[in-house]
Amino acid sequence: MADKSDYYETLQVSKQATNDELKRAYRKLGKQYHPDSNPGDATAEAKFKEINEAYAVLSDADKRAAYDQFGHAAFDSAGGGGAGGGGFYGNMNFDMNDIVSSFFGGSDIFGGGRRRNGPQRGADLQTRMTITLEEAVFGATREIQLPTHETCKPCNGSGAKPGTHPETCKECAGHGQVRRMQQTMLGSMTTVSTCPVCRGEGKIIKEQCTSCRGNGKIRVEKTLSVNVPKGIDSGQSIRLSGKGEPGEKGGPDGDLMIVMQIRPHKVFARQGNNLYLDVPITFVQAALGDEIAVPLLDGTEERYQIKAGTQPGSVVSLKSKGVPSVRNNRNVGDLVVTLNVSVPTKLTEKQKEHLQAFNNEMGEEYINAKKSWLDKIKEMMKK
Repeated sequence: MADKSDYYETLQVSKQATNDELKRAYRKLGKQYHPDSNPGDATAEAKFKEINEAYAVLSDADKRAAYDQFGHAAFDSAGGGGAGGGGFYGNMNFDMNDIVSSFFGGSDIFGGGRRRNGPQRGADLQTRMTITLEEAVFGATREIQLPTHETCKPCNGSGAKPGTHPETCKECAGHGQVRRMQQTMLGSMTTVSTCPVCRGEGKIIKEQCTSCRGNGKIRVEKTLSVNVPKGIDSGQSIRLSGKGEPGEKGGPDGDLMIVMQIRPHKVFARQGNNLYLDVPITFVQAALGDEIAVPLLDGTEERYQIKAGTQPGSVVSLKSKGVPSVRNNRNVGDLVVTLNVSVPTKLTEKQKEHLQAFNNEMGEEYINAKKSWLDKIKEMMKK
């Protein structure tokens, strides 16, 4: 390992290079040292393998992190499989098309071919689920109907009629690609393209399965049980591993992402882990103080003592009566209560007389306080 070149130097990039910069450097150097561009040049072939090796490591986030921390020792045989090729380098296959396929969607940067005859992971799916505020706060188990595909059971996903098997394509020998030699002004060049017979599958189905019509998958509607965690909020997602589209040719199934949407509540509002509630009180309760019952989201009540002289719009918090954190249910937000003084709109003549008598009884200090406040407002408006 001591004789190996630094991967960043091999690709002629800095250690801070982005994925796009790595890709551009790889394309440029790969074309420069490709064996087809340097026939019989052993030095160019060795350089070409070094470039592939460096890019295979640096383009993978996990491998790059290990290399940045430990250098080549992160992949030597002592740390990954023993002598004789058990480590990372022993298993590396420097086929340009195999390496490029994982970074360019299966395209050969030199020829545009595709290799699709290997295992492929199923596609991820995404859907939405609308829940109540109570379900979001306390958790729930819900069912969801999901139209999707599943592997055809009669043919086990092969697409071939039961009792038969897909045959290896003779045109590409099962590789899904055909190589052609072309003479150019730069010399002999090999191009790789998708096999026109099997369309990159490497297999040909002569007798199709009647259940799936050769697709290997059938359309179904699944009923899935979803555990809604306590404290989840609108916009957050629940991932169900392996509940997406089925994989192909032995590949793993994709995942299902469920984006949550909380239906507005008639009484409570939510912001983060806090709940908000408006509670009406009478003028007498605000002036003299009183014990009131504050409703909670779970249907119970919390007793609260209003202080004498409470002003309209006063805000109080009931600790730990809000929403639990979805990451740690022991951390619970508050219930924030706004006390709104309810003003009667219909008064009898006798009630009006009592209120006027009350106002007169308050004396000049009470009346002058209102005038003083008005004077202050006028002064502020003049500035």
